[in-house]
Amino acid sequence: MDEKIKILVLSDHPLSPSGVGTQTKYMIEAMLKTGKYKFVCLGGAIKHENYQPVKTEEWGDDFVVYPVDGYGNQEMLRSVIRSERPNILWFMTDPRFWGWLWHMEDEIRPLLPMVYYHVWDNYPPPTYNRPSYESTDVVACISKLTKDVVSEVVPHHEEVHYVPHSVNTEIFCKLPSEEVEGHRFQALPDSEGKTIFFWNNRNARRKQSGSLLFWFNTFLNKVGRDKALLLMHTDPKDPHGQDLDSIIRYLDLANGQVYLSKNKVPPESMSMMYNLADCTINISDAEGFGLSTLESLACETPIIATKTGGLQEQVTDGENEFGVGIEPTSRAIIGSQEIPWIYEDRLSEEVVVAAMEKIHNMDREEKELLGHMGRQHVLNNYNMEKFAKQWDEILSHTVEKFGSWDTRTDYKSWRLSEVK
Repeated sequence: MDEKIKILVLSDHPLSPSGVGTQTKYMIEAMLKTGKYKFVCLGGAIKHENYQPVKTEEWGDDFVVYPVDGYGNQEMLRSVIRSERPNILWFMTDPRFWGWLWHMEDEIRPLLPMVYYHVWDNYPPPTYNRPSYESTDVVACISKLTKDVVSEVVPHHEEVHYVPHSVNTEIFCKLPSEEVEGHRFQALPDSEGKTIFFWNNRNARRKQSGSLLFWFNTFLNKVGRDKALLLMHTDPKDPHGQDLDSIIRYLDLANGQVYLSKNKVPPESMSMMYNLADCTINISDAEGFGLSTLESLACETPIIATKTGGLQEQVTDGENEFGVGIEPTSRAIIGSQEIPWIYEDRLSEEVVVAAMEKIHNMDREEKELLGHMGRQHVLNNYNMEKFAKQWDEILSHTVEKFGSWDTRTDYKSWRLSEVK
């Protein structure tokens, strides 16, 4: 096709620091570099200073973001589709946010195909998602678990693909030791000789931020309260999480045991935080992928991670572990009116404290070996070149197979079924 493929994106704002926003940006920039695509984005999920369209200096009219509240709405989408005439609608994040979108698939799909970059956390297979999957032309899955459950729910779907997240390994990499030590002396002046654990997540319930503080306190009581520190990059007052400041005061962890990094920082500063740490922790009870652990491994910093969702394929390649992977202590079926059932993978204090002790007791050479192996795991399986190649193949194939507008093919609003 002579003209560029125009893709309408619904997602977190691609210039925002969220995991969804970051992966959206990675996909867009990788496709723009091919010279074959242009993007119109409805960028949501953040509070905007204004609603003026945003363009980047590098990409100009090929990458335009319209700030929206939430993820937009039906009337807005109808207007954008008619005015922009995109070839593909690409959308990402938890399916709970897209009910309104699937409810209008009969309006969208006669004109253009829908490609969903699917986030899902756990088993049992979500059969209640079947209508959504069947209303989507292409389902790209962020983890092996996600692909497994989608394939089980809609085994007849021909376009279900495994496309794991990626990371910029030029930014997230091992930094010179002199540079790291100089920054450590300034940022963590009393960290000499201590094991540094890093936690980089939103302060939300499923991330287990409060549990981590209580369990880190238990760990300190075992190894010595001056032997380790925990650096947490998060908002301690996030309304969706716990009051971390109160917990820190209650546990007497404000004397060099816990440091809070509250401000948003650029990727280069985040890379330095991973380099400062001996280990990055993610003990979420549900995690579609877990970008912080991937970034940590890219920086050659080992991880402690729950073997849940996408975390389990990061912490091990099936033969080696790149830190400490923790099997769930228990599983609880939780749910809501929108999601009737899904597992929550819970950990106990004992197994998390034991994992921290294991890292704490490792010598420097052992941690460096784990970190080196972890980065190689990232380079082998989550590199940007592979990520870009997969998306280029999927998007090009989508246009060729399904078409759009005057060339739209292979779409039927009905299905024949045999009644026995």
